[in-house]
Amino acid sequence: MPAYALTIFIGAFLLFQVQPLIGKYILPWFGGGPGVWTTCMLFFQALLLGGYTYAHFTSHGLKPRTQAIAHVVLLGAALALLPITPADTWKPHGDGNPTLQILALLTASLGLPYFVLAATSPLLQQWFSRAHPGASPYRLYALSNAGSLLALGSYPFFFEPHFTRQAQARLWGCGLAVFVVCCGYCAVKLWKAPPAEDSDPFGGNSAGSEAAPPPVLQKILWLLLPACASVLLLATTNKLCLDVAVIPFLWVLPLALYLLSFIICFDNPRWYARLPFTLALVAALGGSCWALFKGSDASLYVQVGIYSGGLFICCMVCHGELYRLRPAPRHLTAFYLTIAAGGALGGLFVAVAAPKIFTDYYEMHLGLLLCGLLFIIACAHDRQPVSIKQWRWLSYALTLLVFGGLDWSLAWLGKHYPGIPKICFTGLRVGMWAFLVLLVAFWLLRKRFGSFQHWRVLTCVWLSVGLLALGTALWIQARESDGHRVFRARNFYGTLTVCEYRRDEPEAHYLLLQHGRITHGLQFVDPPQANWPTTYYGEASGVGLAVRALPAGSRRIGLVGLGTGTLTTYGQAGDYLRIYEINPEVQRVATSRFSYLCHCPAKVEVVLGDARLSMEREPPQHFDLLALDAFSSDAIPVHLLTKEAFQIYERHLKTNGIIAVHISNHCLDLQPVVVNLARQFNYRLAVIDYDETDEAWWLYSSTWILLTRNEAILNSPAIREAAATVETNRVKVPLWTDDFASLFQILK
Repeated sequence: MPAYALTIFIGAFLLFQVQPLIGKYILPWFGGGPGVWTTCMLFFQALLLGGYTYAHFTSHGLKPRTQAIAHVVLLGAALALLPITPADTWKPHGDGNPTLQILALLTASLGLPYFVLAATSPLLQQWFSRAHPGASPYRLYALSNAGSLLALGSYPFFFEPHFTRQAQARLWGCGLAVFVVCCGYCAVKLWKAPPAEDSDPFGGNSAGSEAAPPPVLQKILWLLLPACASVLLLATTNKLCLDVAVIPFLWVLPLALYLLSFIICFDNPRWYARLPFTLALVAALGGSCWALFKGSDASLYVQVGIYSGGLFICCMVCHGELYRLRPAPRHLTAFYLTIAAGGALGGLFVAVAAPKIFTDYYEMHLGLLLCGLLFIIACAHDRQPVSIKQWRWLSYALTLLVFGGLDWSLAWLGKHYPGIPKICFTGLRVGMWAFLVLLVAFWLLRKRFGSFQHWRVLTCVWLSVGLLALGTALWIQARESDGHRVFRARNFYGTLTVCEYRRDEPEAHYLLLQHGRITHGLQFVDPPQANWPTTYYGEASGVGLAVRALPAGSRRIGLVGLGTGTLTTYGQAGDYLRIYEINPEVQRVATSRFSYLCHCPAKVEVVLGDARLSMEREPPQHFDLLALDAFSSDAIPVHLLTKEAFQIYERHLKTNGIIAVHISNHCLDLQPVVVNLARQFNYRLAVIDYDETDEAWWLYSSTWILLTRNEAILNSPAIREAAATVETNRVKVPLWTDDFASLFQILK
């Protein structure tokens, strides 16, 4: 047992430790958006399915000694492919959907080692059962999950802040070498073990473990329950990364909760009790729906708490019901294989299908509905002996929840529809509760409670009513801006929405561009106002003051992030504006729905692709001003605010040029990060805060930091008057580099 336990533990640890590590390597190459991690997760789930398939078919189709030889060969090949760090030749060139390139990169760099690790747990459980007939392998499965959870928990809190990426990759390679030695030792033990032709791979005698094949519906639930959990995992990760930042902690937290639900549910059936988890599921689905309505208006901690808690409860329900449907030991490898297939199916849907099917991030809506529907099906399909008392208490609780929800809905309607007399809503509320009281009294007098046997049916009915209400609410949330929306599109880099407002007021008629739920540009339709700088780019904003402070004459301006092209309003005849934009859909929207670019008198060039990679390959551009404004929704592009990124900017900036950094953010205080960069590169800086007013509603509050070595620019009257005090020591944050960037210390 010790050799198998150690090997499985190390394999599971390495399997999950490498996921955030390889993600950190390739994230800066592909724009730093949530789609990068989603594609990585698709790769991991597909390879996990491949490993489980390999374990399943080799355990049933090969003799033990043949298995040992084949696996030792694979182990040696995996070790020969070290190191796993991707070569620079994999860096993308140009724009487009990089999904296939990311998958190819991961396959070339990590494919075989990850495949071998993915096969470890089921394969070694099978080897252990052959070597120790009659002994249960399930403790090894629990140990595997514990190793995976330890890897996820230790990465953002220990390995990421204490080791560079290169050091992490070397440590991981050493760990793989130890794993290969341990696994090779287990293969030798399998080789020496006496033949046990009649033993079942998971313990016991095959003749005594005969069982009828599971019904088709049960097999479908084996696939759909883990698929639903996988969809919710990736949808939650996308949501958190889109609204905050694409960082390992926000990858690891949902993945750890997902894995923890597996560990708890498969450890012992007593951990998942249907009564409390039904009520918890109702709360989780309702809370997640509320958070979707609130959007970015909810604080960071509220969003993380609700989405993470909702994910955990939904995964507990999916995996708890999955464990209830577990088959006899004879069918366990097929069971595990179907679970892995479900996880891969969910990843394939979110990473590949959803961007092509949906025009917004609706996979969370679908995942929440699917979770509720599968739970109802599992309850209706349940054939395990459960006392009527449990179904009865669940029916009581759901009855109160349904009537309470109706009461709240009527109260809400009364507040939002003042044209209808309040007495109507009050009468409906009183009548509804009176009906319930009379119904209960009637049943008590007729003594129907004791003889009523259909509590499970009643439970499923109430759950179906709740699911219908949830679907209605999610449909309303998804269409809440339809009255103003004139265009919406989604691709690998996120969702873009164009809304039109005040059509009946010619002087106030405007178009608005949103990336996710954050405004990325506004333009008036009326020609005299169409060239006004709006939102975060007004003349009194930091970037507006920076442009005005530039010396007269032909100016060269670099812009990282196109948006609607608002900053081109500052271009004059003879100027040159070079705009870096990673999302080709943004360029199409900016040229087809907005007119900033076509009205600009300066020469404008748009370079498609990641700004940092584009500038890395270009000759020096000699910019007078470089404006960094490449936010995706409200997420910060961490790879554009590191020491290595600023070394690239330095090469493209004139000696007395200005770097303007837009740091407005709901959740994070980026000022200490930029202050560190100013110190590192010997820049003087000015922080420009602009507060919005009711009179100029088209100008939003913004915070820009201007960095330059030109004292005259910072001492100009306009900038000196607008500059805020720089609190250089309020938070101690290490200098951000490609190897290290921590957001914990800058949370607001």
